[in-house]
Amino acid sequence: MSYRVDRSRQFAASSLAEHMSRTDPFKHVDVPPYVDRVKILGIYYLHTRQDDGGDLYVTRFGLPYLEHLKLSNWHEEGWFKVHREKLKGTSTVYKVPSKVVNGRSINLVVKWCRVGTEVPLDTMTFNRFSDAEFNSPFEEFSLLMEMRERARGPRILTHKPLGIYVPPEQLKLWQTGRSKSRIDRKKSKHRDVELDILRQYILIYEWIKGESADFALDNIISDPETRKEEIYRLTTRARRDMEQKGFHVIDHKPAHVILRQKRDRTILKRRNGDVPYALVDFELLIRTTSYEKEVENIRRSKYLELQRSKFDLSKNSPLPEHLKCTGIYGVDYVWGYTESTHGMLWVVGRNAELFDYFLPERWRHTQRKLLSDTAETYHTVSKDHVSLVWKVSRVGETPEPSSSYPYVENIMEHGYNSPFEEFAIAMELSRQGISIIYPRAIYRAGLESPRARDYVTDLGRFKSHADIQTPDGLPVLSKGHNYITLWGFWQGRIDDSEDDTEAPCTGMDLSTALRERLISKPEQSRLIELAHEKIKDAGFMPFLKPSHLLLSIEADGSFRRDAATGLPVVTICNFELLKRI
Repeated sequence: MSYRVDRSRQFAASSLAEHMSRTDPFKHVDVPPYVDRVKILGIYYLHTRQDDGGDLYVTRFGLPYLEHLKLSNWHEEGWFKVHREKLKGTSTVYKVPSKVVNGRSINLVVKWCRVGTEVPLDTMTFNRFSDAEFNSPFEEFSLLMEMRERARGPRILTHKPLGIYVPPEQLKLWQTGRSKSRIDRKKSKHRDVELDILRQYILIYEWIKGESADFALDNIISDPETRKEEIYRLTTRARRDMEQKGFHVIDHKPAHVILRQKRDRTILKRRNGDVPYALVDFELLIRTTSYEKEVENIRRSKYLELQRSKFDLSKNSPLPEHLKCTGIYGVDYVWGYTESTHGMLWVVGRNAELFDYFLPERWRHTQRKLLSDTAETYHTVSKDHVSLVWKVSRVGETPEPSSSYPYVENIMEHGYNSPFEEFAIAMELSRQGISIIYPRAIYRAGLESPRARDYVTDLGRFKSHADIQTPDGLPVLSKGHNYITLWGFWQGRIDDSEDDTEAPCTGMDLSTALRERLISKPEQSRLIELAHEKIKDAGFMPFLKPSHLLLSIEADGSFRRDAATGLPVVTICNFELLKRI
């Protein structure tokens, strides 16, 4: 079987921004129907289920060798044990030729990922990197591809990452050598894929001809001191080249530097006298501190730019195949699955590039602060340095009677809005000039939750939404799943751009403002009354509590006030009980 590749469209990044907004390199590749395209940590893969039930993820570098990488062509027990060659090092790594496919065999390097196991570092390195952890397989490939493709610094040659094979078997924990705490820490940082502590991960690399620097120079430089100096010079040069790219390997050593030998066993050199080299072994590859900060700043700046144009079709890039545009209750979304959790995600707008910013691994397990005593509402700063508020939807639950609500009987009858109703109401109020917090995305968890089922006592929304479907024909609302709404963190912006050039305010709800004596009870009542009048004029029943309304406090401690009335500006931050009249 052969696969056609449109070479003119193959991806070649020249900057970090391009790297992070890359297009699907498989978009114009003819592949069989059983092959899925997936994106994990910014890298596109072709995903296939192997005959043994395991999973194979193939990169664009592995595409020409898709048949060679099939399990039966290199990992078949009889073949692998006979033909494998153990390579030097502390990890489990082999060189193995594939079987002949289409008249050709290729040499592979297969390496068992050590994520979650103890890192054996020398004392000096340990003192500098005491929190070092082995990369997860997809993390390793993502960082390596980024380093290879970054325009800054000299070109660095490496062995090419071809694919990742995940066997179906689950081992006992003692067999893996992994620590649950280490795996949990890794999961908290990278959740683009479910990292199973009991499954193995095998990284498949292209074999590079040559020898490690220490071995190659041992054969041609007899004097130990001269040899030591040359090895030090080469490894230092490789380290500096990586640092110019913004990366370093924690345990960088001569064995990671591959030199090419000529037939006479001397080292290949360029015309200028430089020794060309290639690098291998990236299980401890990380970004430098300065580059990590640069990545965060670039991603945040890109996010702000995308938010400003999320509804502007002329500025939006074409949708990749795995994402679809959809509309629910008049709100435009980009919809797709979250590969990490097998969930779904609806991102407000028409811009596909915003989708990745709201994947659950970007915000779900970052440090958070509880904002409510009565609901699961949290503030967090995502991995892209975007301030978000996320709330677990209470759709399907029956509101508890409360004297703090007006119209208690109507509330009990109406029930909690669905996330899609909340977003539609918020957008409509905004169009009518009412200040709101800004709806960003709706996430549906992938796994069914007993809690989500047990708490459902009001089936009204599930019946009313029964005919509303995802682009692939599934109901948007399912009572077995948790839903989370994501909102912009209120900082008093005049629009939803979150522009850093405008001095931010501090948001404080009316209950807190009264408790801290920043406003009086009559002032609170007056502000609630005015907010109710505005909401009624907009066509909604104002089922609101004081905690559902925010004040904007300037840096000098004063309230941001309405220019026309002189009263503090009030912003609505809860839409779960608003009802259309």
